[in-house]
Parts: sequence; structure tokens; C-alpha cells
Amino acid sequence: MDITEGLLGPLLLSRSTIDRSAQLRHDPDWLERVWHDPSTRVLVISDGQTLVKRSGDEAELVLLTPAEAPEGQRHLLGVADGVAYFSVSAKLPDDADSAGLREAGSILGDRDAGLFVYAVALESWHATHRFCPQCGAETTVTQGGHVRVCPNDGSQHFPRVDPAVIMLIRDPDDRLLLARGPQWPEGRMSVLAGFVEPGESLEAALAREVFEEVGVRVSDPRYLGSQPWPFPRSLMLGFFARALTSDLTLDPKEIAEARWFTREELRVAVATGELRVPPPVSIARRLIETWYGSAIDEQGSWGR
Repeated sequence: MDITEGLLGPLLLSRSTIDRSAQLRHDPDWLERVWHDPSTRVLVISDGQTLVKRSGDEAELVLLTPAEAPEGQRHLLGVADGVAYFSVSAKLPDDADSAGLREAGSILGDRDAGLFVYAVALESWHATHRFCPQCGAETTVTQGGHVRVCPNDGSQHFPRVDPAVIMLIRDPDDRLLLARGPQWPEGRMSVLAGFVEPGESLEAALAREVFEEVGVRVSDPRYLGSQPWPFPRSLMLGFFARALTSDLTLDPKEIAEARWFTREELRVAVATGELRVPPPVSIARRLIETWYGSAIDEQGSWGR
């Protein structure tokens, strides 16, 4: 098994073939030199969208040379096979064929999926962390886009990720719990998830979120794998856990509907269109399919 795989197998947004080359971020001469190297490739990113070339059920990123790339903030993504890769935050052409991770993440190759996830996460962090949290001064970008420095107090600020637990809950009869948030349309359901709070372990966050949202106490949390989810900058940590009871008490602010499914009930609900499961690009989909025992027909999935 590849080191990037957990018990869930290869997750679509966890794939990458890029060496992040962290040590090279500290070398401004190297960064400038490779930026002018015609073999360097650049991914242009704009509000989570990038240029893509589609061919049937597959897609690849449209990568530019530095000379072709527009002006914008540059971020080093890493090196692969002697080629340096950067992202540039800039407006995409109005007539360009572009896509976001939700649309293209599952049909990109390993290299392109890794580049795209990385670029989206960095773009989002920079867009929301322009100012120093200590004094309010506008910060400057250094180390290939991986540090922002305050010119006033000298403090350094690094890209952050927000850990979130996502959990498939099974009751004593091995039924799956799916739920729908109030903002979701009817028929669209997923497993439960929530952010880890300060000073909280993953296991405690899992138990707290499940009880708060559906009133169920759980036991035996089992970690299965993780996947970046840069919407805007989460890291989803996937678990299975067992419910001690099947009675549901919903928090209406968080959950509009929740229901236990047997495997046959899930199959029928998806086949008839009554239920739309999460898209293949999500770790939620992989958790459900792991419990189900096989892939689920994508016709019953929602993608945006």
C-alpha cells in the first residue's frame, strides 16, 4: 500500500506526485532562476478555478510557461522529474475552459490533482490572511508563497489547515446513518462531520459532534484515512464509529433530516433517485462505499 493510502484506499484529493521541496523555498536565487526557466510550468488559479483540457471522462491541467503566465502572486508548488511547478493567482480569460476541484478533481491524473489541491489551498489562505493578526499591518509574501511576514513587528505567519472529523456511524444492526443539512435540497444526504475545537482530541470531537447533531452516543471510533478539502482549507479525518442506540434527536440548526439505511435501502434509494450521495471526489463517498462493500452508481451523486 502506498504511504499516502489509508484503510480507505487512495482518496482522489490526496493524490500527488510532486516533491514539495520545502528546502528550496528559502533560496530566493533558485526561485528566481527557475521562474525564468522555460521548462518550468505554471498553473493559473482564480477563486478556486483553473484552466483545464477535457477529453471524455478525463481532464488535464493547462499548464503555461513562465513567459506565458499572467502577472500575479506566485507560489512554489514543488518539483517533479526536474521540472518546477508554480501557481499564479490571476484572472482567467473569460472564454477559457475552466473548472474547480469539485468538477475536475476526480478525473485529473495524480500529478494534476495534487497540484490543483495545493494551489487552491494556498490561494484561499493568502486571500484571507493579508494582514498581520497582531498589529494589522499588511504582510508581505516570502519563501515561495509559504510565509507572510509583517513588516511592522517582524512576525511570521504560515498557511493553516482546519482539522475536521467526518464519521460514518453504524447502529447495532449495522445500518448507516445519513443526514441532511438545512441548507441542502431534499434528497441530498451525507455522513456527519464537524470541526475539531481548541484543546480537543479527534475522538472527543467525533463523539461531541454526533451527540450534538443527532443525540446519539457512540463508541469504538476507528480512524480510516484523511483527505485535504480546501473549501477553503480543511483536512478531513475519516472515521467509523458505532452507535450505542438508534434513537435520533436532531439539532434543527444543524440537521434537517437524518435516517438509518440498510444496504438494500440505500441501493433502492439511490437507484430510484430518492437519495443523492456525495460525489466521488469526497471522502464521505469513500466512507459510504467502504461500508456498502462496493462502488455506488454515480448517477445518484451530487457534485456541487
